[in-house]
Amino acid sequence: METREHFYIDGSFVKAAGTATIDVISPHTEQVIARVPDGTVADIDRAVAAARAAFDDGPWSRTTPTERSERISALSAAINARMDEFARTISAENGSPYTFSIMGQVLSSTMVLDYYAGLAQTYAFEELRPGLMGPALVRREPVGVVAAVVPWNVPLFTAMLKIAPALAAGCTVVLKPAPETPLDAYLLAECLDEAAIPKGVVNIVIAGREVGEHLVTHPDIDKIAFTGSTAAGKRIGALAGERLRRVTLELGGKSAAIILDDADLATTVPALLGSSFMNNGQACVAQTRVLAPRDRYTEVVEALCEFAGKQVVGDPLDPATEIGPLVAERQRTRVEGYIATAQAEGGKIAYGGGRPAHLSSGWYVEPTVFVDVDVKSTLAQEEVFGPVVAVIPYDSPDEAVKIANDSEYGLSGSVFTSDVAAGIDIARRVRTGTYTVNGFSLEFGAPFGGYKNSGIGRELGPEGLAAYLESKSICLPAGTEVPGVPTA
Repeated sequence: METREHFYIDGSFVKAAGTATIDVISPHTEQVIARVPDGTVADIDRAVAAARAAFDDGPWSRTTPTERSERISALSAAINARMDEFARTISAENGSPYTFSIMGQVLSSTMVLDYYAGLAQTYAFEELRPGLMGPALVRREPVGVVAAVVPWNVPLFTAMLKIAPALAAGCTVVLKPAPETPLDAYLLAECLDEAAIPKGVVNIVIAGREVGEHLVTHPDIDKIAFTGSTAAGKRIGALAGERLRRVTLELGGKSAAIILDDADLATTVPALLGSSFMNNGQACVAQTRVLAPRDRYTEVVEALCEFAGKQVVGDPLDPATEIGPLVAERQRTRVEGYIATAQAEGGKIAYGGGRPAHLSSGWYVEPTVFVDVDVKSTLAQEEVFGPVVAVIPYDSPDEAVKIANDSEYGLSGSVFTSDVAAGIDIARRVRTGTYTVNGFSLEFGAPFGGYKNSGIGRELGPEGLAAYLESKSICLPAGTEVPGVPTA
């Protein structure tokens, strides 16, 4: 069993202030695989002080974009060199299938770093604008010290969604990983050292909710970047509002996949359920409402059930596994509760719904397909965060769009059709922050985030970098030129 006693603060592994510990439990074996310290207020205070000093007094906020780009690239290379170790560690702690961990947990993280390393080289941190009263030098300056709070489902990726643009901007960071998935954060700390990220620029403390609240309300924090549940996001948003603190919230989703009547099911179903069941259904962008034309409803359901039945459920470290266990016993209980509620409200299970008979341990739920689901029912409206989809019929594309928009969420969505132009028309009408025609994708050069209860602000793309910058105007005398600064 792996045992840790330290946190990564001010460029070093330092002894935790308290004696309480967190047991990391394998979702597959249900056995304790590691023990790490449970962070305290004192640990957070020390980490924030280090980040504050690194920003106010250290060189990081005053480095050139090229210098920051080089360190970001070095961090990407350090993570990439340990890709298999990261993937296996994350799969062991949260149950993510190894093949998904390689791409969705680790490679995607280095791609985010690589994108921001490139953007830092070309972004207009300063520009000269002609004005009515005279020219203005417009600067984009780092917002300051960032509290980055990330969830357990994609811990490294969501951390990089915050750390990469923060570093590109010149900010410093205190990262608080989830208690369920602390182990990859120790690997990240080692990579930060290898990449020669200056001390205090990124600090890592593992802690629970109460200590996390101390972090986001700390007077020396300038910005909060949070990924997690909508309920927690509302709480953080309220705390940030009281303090007029900058905040980015990436929250839950209940995304709809619309199958148009001309879709080829042979290609549609694998792509659709691949995004529905990704990471064992524990993804905020999972396509969990499948909207099918009524005259093809039976055909769609049969195809979905056939595909679900072919999924390999088992040990997340086995490369053949396609669906692993849920992260914790409480999460399985939650998902099974939604399955029971759906049945009580009139939904019928077309496939799955139980625990895999061939597995004697682990927090597993079979891939599950529901039919006869009312659009106002709990299953159609609430985020399950497990491998459960609801198939809902519609009579016209207009009705499909209406059903898709009938949600308190607006994070993702997809449409499947042989007519891409028709798909784009649907995409323009569905109120979500991201959308895909014929598949599921996140483009790192484009903004990611949600409408409605799916969040505030955007990550990825230039918009993701802008979230870590403050704009300053310096008004200048007429005729002034600033060497090396482009004119807008």
